[in-house]
Amino acid sequence: MTPKFSFIVLCFVSFTSAQVKKKIHYFPLETVKLSESVFSRAMLADRKYLLAMDPDRLLAPYLKEAGLNPKAYNYPNWENTGLDGHIGGNYISALSLMYASTGDSSIKKRIEYMIDELERCQNTSPEGYISGVPDGKKIWKEIKEGNIRASGFGLNDRWVPLYNIHKLFAGLRDAYWYAKSKKAKTMLVRLTDWMLNEVSGLSDDQIQDMLRSENGGLNEIFADVYEITHSKKYLLLAQRFSHQAVITPLLAGEDKLTGLHANTQIPKVIGYKRIADLQNNKSWSSAADFFWHNVTEKRSSVIGGNSVSEHFNPVNDFSGMIKSIEGPETCNTYNMLKLTKELYATLPESYYIDYYEKALYNHILSTENHDQGGFVYFTPMRPGHYRVYSQPRTSFWCCVGSGMENHAKYGEMIYAWSEKDLYVNLFIPSTLTWKKEKVVLRQVNNFPEIPETTLIFDAVGKSAFDLKLRCPQWANPAEVKILINGKQEKVQLGSDGYFTLTKKWTKGDVVKMILPMHLSAEQLPDHSNYYAFKYGPVVLAAKYGTENQQGLLADDSRGGHIAHGPQIPLNEIPVILGNSSEVVDHVTPLGTPMNFVIKGLYPSEKFGKGFSLVPFYSIQAERYILYWPQADKNEIENMLKQKAKEEEETRKIDRITADKIQLGEQQPESDHFIESKDSGTGYMEDRHFRDAGGWFSYQMKNKAGNALYLYLLYFDANPNRTLNIEINGKKITDQNMEGRSGSSPQYLVIPIPDSEKDKENLTVKFLAKEKSATAKVIEIRLLTGSYEKK
Repeated sequence: MTPKFSFIVLCFVSFTSAQVKKKIHYFPLETVKLSESVFSRAMLADRKYLLAMDPDRLLAPYLKEAGLNPKAYNYPNWENTGLDGHIGGNYISALSLMYASTGDSSIKKRIEYMIDELERCQNTSPEGYISGVPDGKKIWKEIKEGNIRASGFGLNDRWVPLYNIHKLFAGLRDAYWYAKSKKAKTMLVRLTDWMLNEVSGLSDDQIQDMLRSENGGLNEIFADVYEITHSKKYLLLAQRFSHQAVITPLLAGEDKLTGLHANTQIPKVIGYKRIADLQNNKSWSSAADFFWHNVTEKRSSVIGGNSVSEHFNPVNDFSGMIKSIEGPETCNTYNMLKLTKELYATLPESYYIDYYEKALYNHILSTENHDQGGFVYFTPMRPGHYRVYSQPRTSFWCCVGSGMENHAKYGEMIYAWSEKDLYVNLFIPSTLTWKKEKVVLRQVNNFPEIPETTLIFDAVGKSAFDLKLRCPQWANPAEVKILINGKQEKVQLGSDGYFTLTKKWTKGDVVKMILPMHLSAEQLPDHSNYYAFKYGPVVLAAKYGTENQQGLLADDSRGGHIAHGPQIPLNEIPVILGNSSEVVDHVTPLGTPMNFVIKGLYPSEKFGKGFSLVPFYSIQAERYILYWPQADKNEIENMLKQKAKEEEETRKIDRITADKIQLGEQQPESDHFIESKDSGTGYMEDRHFRDAGGWFSYQMKNKAGNALYLYLLYFDANPNRTLNIEINGKKITDQNMEGRSGSSPQYLVIPIPDSEKDKENLTVKFLAKEKSATAKVIEIRLLTGSYEKK
């Protein structure tokens, strides 16, 4: 036993007996029924999507791994190119949430079928192993023996197998929690025992090395298994699966997040909070809260989402978010809402719900096509761009998995309770049945179109309780009106952000809450000159046409989740002309609910009529503008000239690019089937890179057979580095570097050998020499023409 492991055991003993008492509790999903609204319509569209999927195709990877004959072929996309089986776990979670929310018997049958088939798979393993990871038994054997080869997005030559199996763990847990499947509970515990045995011979350092690979939040799952079973060995397992490299700076109140893959970190923090609550570990709880405040206040866009190309961007530079077509990722917000839910349970302050509401209305609700179904991966903040929607037979991204869950659980945070309080957090039409107190509360409204809500007590028990109504951050407390049975009440706002109504409630009591809304402008967090507009909690956006939305409905290609269609040049986007302190004055109501117009745009001859602004969540399958550039009259010409220059340089190389890879980023590398030995990634000068003491390679696409050059962007910052590159086994360059260029990126354009130019697939390989390393490579492209940077 290592000293570090002994310390963990001591912490375990000292904290386990003092589980923190939650200050509030959540109602089971089956007790909250949605009424007609945009949320209920989104949930029905999700149900249709779930039932359109073939469970046998989702189960195929598990049956193969168990040595059983699959009943159908794998689905395509990520489900047959290395992440086989990951959606199956999400699917069980989504079905379980949907069943709890609706009681739909057809959904219940799907759950039972999935669980029965997975039980067949598990019964082939004496240890209780189930997984869809291709040839997974081989890598788990290697890991058990201590042969661990981890990287950010790989483990023992597989694409994030810990992340993959986490989805199954979560699916089994949710089938037990939400669908009351005792069989799923038994399978979950058996699978956890398998993992416990798998790592029992590993040191803490070996497990920490393994956790460099994205793992989806296994520490949270193992903490949940402890709560389910009360067996201390599972809480210890949860501790061992907590990544110290991430929590250590959080414990010190340090922000070390820039450049990290966002959705790798957020689930870890959810796990830290779960363990903290089970152990009454206040320092870990504070670390999770520090992370939450950092991400929601410094790293999130107006819709509540975060990240650029899946990574946390610098807090003082959001230019990448404005320029990129790979804006906030849905999975990130899915997990930030889970973290919010955990934090609010032990500290019921209204600011947590303010964020939850912001992200729910403006990101989550907007990531589903409510008419055709389908889920969104990236939501570009780039003005004039668009989103891509999944299809149930082609698209199996991570955000399809989380997306299926998102729209099945809208009832989870509308209400909450404590021993003496009933909380109303969200203004979503619904009916709550509080069985313990024999209360039936009906919430009726047309919110946010009409800024008010009405609460009707259809049944009341004998117990007394206070009704706590959240006062949103966007509302002025002095303007809020509360009426009980038609009579206005004088109620002071509490320090927790709630109005508390004390009364012996009776059947038929009616509470009305009027919440006047106002227009507001929200600047990018880095305080650059981009503004978005809100009315109350709702983010407003302008429709910007339906032209050239290539790949709007995704195919099964590895990059099909990205909106690769033409980008509107940023210098052609309308600009708010005027003082920054007066941007909100450019927006006026149109006279109908949630409809506004923005005027005073430059150039006036082109945009003089302005644009209609509507709730962002109502815009489907269209280009849009969320963030508007602003400039004073004396700035406008220089600003547009600079943007035009930047856009032209970008377009110049994009026009001749057949394929490109951003190195050190998960999806671009995975989509190009990275292979490597003794290789790693890094972050320098706000850029990701990859280098190696051995080698790394990618399969690049040359579909038209017209690539002429290989372009690479790299750092020449270190001595004893080489650019030793092969294409399809043929050496194209061999250069030694001395680190003379420092931290400024350099570029190189190299001709592709004539014998390889017309081949559809080009394997590009970077090799180190003996006692040296490769260059730190940032980006590579296949070019169809010559290029020289100005």
